[in-house]
Amino acid sequence: MGDSLLVDLSRLQFALTTLFHFLFVPLTLGLAPWVAILDTMHYRTGDDRYARLVRFFGSLLLINFAIGVASGIIQEFQFGMNWSVFSRFVGDIFGAPLAMEGLFAFFIESTFLGLWLFGRGRLPRRLHLATIWLFALGTWLSAYFILSANSFMQNPVGFAIDPESGDAVLTDLGAVLFQPLTIVAWLHTIVGGVLAATVFVFGVAAYHLKRRQHVEIMRKAFKMAMITGIAAGGLQFLVGDVLGVMMVDKQPMKMAAAEAVWETTGPCAPLGIVAIPDQQARDNSLFVGVPCMLSIIATNSLDGEVVGMNQLQEQYEEQFGPGNYTPNVWIAFYSFRAMIGFGLLGAIWMVFAWWKTRRGRLPTSKLFWSISIWIIAAPWLGNLFGWIFTENGRQPWVVYGLLKTEDAVSDLSVGLVAFSLAGFIILYAIIGTIEFVLMRRYAIRGPMDPDEPMPGEPPRVESAAGTP
Repeated sequence: MGDSLLVDLSRLQFALTTLFHFLFVPLTLGLAPWVAILDTMHYRTGDDRYARLVRFFGSLLLINFAIGVASGIIQEFQFGMNWSVFSRFVGDIFGAPLAMEGLFAFFIESTFLGLWLFGRGRLPRRLHLATIWLFALGTWLSAYFILSANSFMQNPVGFAIDPESGDAVLTDLGAVLFQPLTIVAWLHTIVGGVLAATVFVFGVAAYHLKRRQHVEIMRKAFKMAMITGIAAGGLQFLVGDVLGVMMVDKQPMKMAAAEAVWETTGPCAPLGIVAIPDQQARDNSLFVGVPCMLSIIATNSLDGEVVGMNQLQEQYEEQFGPGNYTPNVWIAFYSFRAMIGFGLLGAIWMVFAWWKTRRGRLPTSKLFWSISIWIIAAPWLGNLFGWIFTENGRQPWVVYGLLKTEDAVSDLSVGLVAFSLAGFIILYAIIGTIEFVLMRRYAIRGPMDPDEPMPGEPPRVESAAGTP
């Protein structure tokens, strides 16, 4: 009982730190290139409206990035604190991309963000513009290295087991960094971040348009966000489909759980809309689905067959020995649908908003503007449920096929983990409140004067180098 509780509390603590950190990641991934594009538009046109948008959304980016970094440091320490067995077993492999993220990608992020923040008026204009683009590149590189580590946990490659220590050792760094799963998962995450950031810009602009303040400049942001968000939503659908087909091959148990498929089904396998899984009976009490859709989505064919969890359980028992290799089907089934549903909701609403605002119209409906503001939450919920699905669906493995979660936990007392979990909850509640208050204050304040400094930025000076 104690060991089981220790594992559950350690998993809960890691889930808390990961999900909290991921509240900040999508906005940074999407808002960094957004600010870079606005800065480029100002450089090319000299239009002060773009300069004001740069200052406005740049301030929100800085706040989000600073607090996100703090939460990310705490999250990474979880590997050594709660999962020391995991760290020893795959540290030779897992540490490589994480080291690259810290020493290379984060170095690029922090260096060029600092140059962008402190270099305005001190660097030549063209060089100053390059710094925000390099910062955006750094955020995307950081995500890539982290996802290459996570993809190794999902689909271990480029390793061998040391016969003396029994630990996994790195044999092919290229395989770890560039396996197809890493590339597609990275694209999925980046597009999800772009979608979240554009919906955020869309919602902030809607707040001001609802009150008919800063109308000219916010209409521009609103329109740009709609176009970008609709494109990102369509692209995410395509990338998600590729990733889903890939996971059917790499982790069939996860995808069978996502569809509550207990017995092998197909051709023309139905896609579940509603299901009541019975984990004990290993069957569904209720299942309502759309005929043939699962075969199309999972195999890109009407004739495709989807292997059921019962057959996979037998297969895994033969391969790995006795044990339960089926994840929590309730969580997998409904988190998968929540991920897709909330992600689509943001994109669909922007399509509707585009139709309502076509030909320069500005709706008068308070309901329209209220929904346009609160829709900000949709892609965040989609991203969070996506991570819940990804990590829960891999269970009982922490490294798929190599190391079970129950075997990876540190030898700690239940009381110590419970105490630290309570501490993290209090700390994150404080950090989250600070983030919300600051973001809300700057968002409500509206576009800044081009000469007004952003948070942490020194007063502007004229560049000795002049304009390019």
